Amino acid sequence: MPTYHYRCKNCGYDFTKEQSFTDQPIEICPKCGAKQVHKVYSAVPITFKGSGFYRTDSKGSSK
Repeated sequence: MPTYHYRCKNCGYDFTKEQSFTDQPIEICPKCGAKQVHKVYSAVPITFKGSGFYRTDSKGSSK
């Protein structure tokens, strides 16, 4: 199940919640009760392992 990161615009409370894709997003802050919660989106870190990911790995010599 995916984990989503939320932040309250009213009090600044950060929290995460495991939710199904079909669940409705959380709208009410569990700390202050305000209806100002939004999802926080961030870049997903990826790591390339093995050969073929660098310029020198994917080409032969160009002589």
